Amino acid sequence: MKQFPDSPHAPAQTRGWPPISVVMPVLNEERHLREAVDQVLAQNYPGEIEVVLAVGPSRDRTQEVADAIAAADRRVVVVPNPTGRTPNALNAAIAASRNGIIARVDGHAMLPPDYLRVAVETLTETGADNVGGIMAAEGVTPFEKAVACAMTSKIGVGAAAFHVGGTAGPADTVYLGVFRRSALDRVGGYDEHFQRAQDWEMNHRIRQTGGLVWFQPRMRVTYRPRPNVKALAKQYFHYGRWRRVVARTHEGTISLRYLAPPAAVLAMLLGLVVSPFFPLGLIIPGGYLAAIVAGSVLTGRGLPASARLRLPLVYATMHCSWGWGFLTSPRKLARPSR
Repeated sequence: MKQFPDSPHAPAQTRGWPPISVVMPVLNEERHLREAVDQVLAQNYPGEIEVVLAVGPSRDRTQEVADAIAAADRRVVVVPNPTGRTPNALNAAIAASRNGIIARVDGHAMLPPDYLRVAVETLTETGADNVGGIMAAEGVTPFEKAVACAMTSKIGVGAAAFHVGGTAGPADTVYLGVFRRSALDRVGGYDEHFQRAQDWEMNHRIRQTGGLVWFQPRMRVTYRPRPNVKALAKQYFHYGRWRRVVARTHEGTISLRYLAPPAAVLAMLLGLVVSPFFPLGLIIPGGYLAAIVAGSVLTGRGLPASARLRLPLVYATMHCSWGWGFLTSPRKLARPSR
């Protein structure tokens, strides 16, 4: 974890609005990077904005695009991230930033025009250390539309407000996040051990040190889901694997919502194993299949038929991949003692 320098040379506030540093971890984002940066710089925000791009070793022209953006606009800074890992990129960008408010934005995120304004207003009104909003999944292809539906339903991802929405208020974690620099300094930034779940883990430390994490549904960021089953399964497998690492690091952070997928996977495996001897064992996987088909009928209303037909497969992929990742998470991934 990192300690970040104070910002004595930050620009003066503009009309009472504090300057903001937007930090972006960037890897293989040639297609989307320019648009994402343009959306940040075009924010309806009265204060000053700087953008710090932490660029990893990409397989495309991401580095060239980032350098060209920085050369054309002095508000954009590029720093290297040799590891290519997200928490390392975020810490490198934060260390190179100048301002007291830090906004994390992904290299393919699509922000609403008032995102930063609403964030600063919420930080001021609530006194929170971190505010964030909704991960608004939106698909283009039939499969992506099915994934977007699943990622915004309680059947797919539980009751997390940043997925399914809700009223403004304190939260365990939020999507992306706009932070007070003092809070990042207090907890030492992102823990670079966590390849996934680093946002949840750091928000936990912010709350453990007396800070407030606040969910603001007006901060709605468009998210593009994974395009196929293989990519979705890999994503949720790693989510489950690293959530287990967080649980081992921070005792008492696992709830029934997190235990449901691994319990379902174990139950279905048990049912399949005993079914040659006890055919009633098939009731368990059969019951699960019936449940997700029924859930797809309820949650898939309004989707085109091509997306509705894919929804049971999407639910099963998310649940089983997350559960299997959690169950098989090796102890060697445990975080070394601080």
